[in-house]
Amino acid sequence: MSFQAYLDAIEDKTGLTPRALVEQAKARGFDDHKVKAGEILAWLQADYDLGRGHGMALVHVIRKGPQIDAKHVGSTGSHRDESDTLWLDGKATKPN
Repeated sequence: MSFQAYLDAIEDKTGLTPRALVEQAKARGFDDHKVKAGEILAWLQADYDLGRGHGMALVHVIRKGPQIDAKHVGSTGSHRDESDTLWLDGKATKPN
């Protein structure tokens, strides 16, 4: 599953755009480099019932922003994506 597909599924499950969840995470201080991924995953599990795979996709965005490694773009690997920039503003507004 691509990183973007994980983010789209998170939106389906939570009703929130990835950007809205990133903003919540920042408000909680989860964007601090000292915060462990497990703390963020625990929050996402408790508040939104997100599993580890979906949670780790969001952890990546919280920590590193919407850029992903170009090696995933156009690849045949499990985390292949069409772009090296993830769309965080919701599926309905995603450009084609």
